[in-house]
Amino acid sequence: MNGIQINNVTKTFGETLALNQVTLNFEPHKIYGLLGRNGAGKSTLLNIITNRLFADHGEVTIDGLTSIENNPAQNRVYLMSEKNLYSSSMTCMEALKWSQVFYPNFDMDYALNIAKQFGLDPKKKIRSLSTGYSSIFKIVIALSVNTPYVLFDEPVLGLDANHRELFYKLLIEKYSENTFTAIISTHLIEEVSALLENVMIIKNGEILINESCETLLSKGYSVAGTAKQVDIFVHDKEVIGIDTLGRLKTATIIGDLDKTNLPDGLEITSLDLQKLFIKLTNEE
Repeated sequence: MNGIQINNVTKTFGETLALNQVTLNFEPHKIYGLLGRNGAGKSTLLNIITNRLFADHGEVTIDGLTSIENNPAQNRVYLMSEKNLYSSSMTCMEALKWSQVFYPNFDMDYALNIAKQFGLDPKKKIRSLSTGYSSIFKIVIALSVNTPYVLFDEPVLGLDANHRELFYKLLIEKYSENTFTAIISTHLIEEVSALLENVMIIKNGEILINESCETLLSKGYSVAGTAKQVDIFVHDKEVIGIDTLGRLKTATIIGDLDKTNLPDGLEITSLDLQKLFIKLTNEE
């Protein structure tokens, strides 16, 4: 099976411990959410996988091949990050052609097709792109390289709601047609939660959660109803979030649901991944 295996990886920057003995396995053909607050270590981990940074200790292998300065291993993985590694004086089309050189399975027809869907003009210089269209340019390449592992670090930075929705749609279509491993690091947890098969939550350089999304979300539920009904129902339960709209209230709860003792008038829904994330990563 192999995949991307991370074994006891530690990375420091001066006195800052960015990653602390992290051990993970990203299996083939899955969509992962790598979630964490700013400075938690997400980008550091992705950069170590792709040789943009080197770990102080530990090892990373990609399908059994050591990742360090190993072209056959690195050719199997692509990282879309906030940094643009192409010359800003290039046009988008020139960058796409260079991507074709670096990644033999790059699909130029597909790249031009989705660029058109996003409204990206291939003749534009990279330096002239707005923040949103810079992200779109990088998304186009990431979805077209056709490597077994594609890493997305804040892929929708600067995108409006329509373009974010298009990215998620294209990602799912691509995954359905020719499965690969996607690792998505993002702050927009509510938007991506429906896409994720596995969730890894990192806090202060350590892995807090590493579970299937289904297992994780089975650990709790949300209950909605009138404020009075909800307050009575949750008085002896572990509540991790409350939302109020007029006389209506929704509470997010950790724990098992006793369906035999459920008052009439309350609506039960599955656990909210974003609220769970906030609870687990709260510094308090």
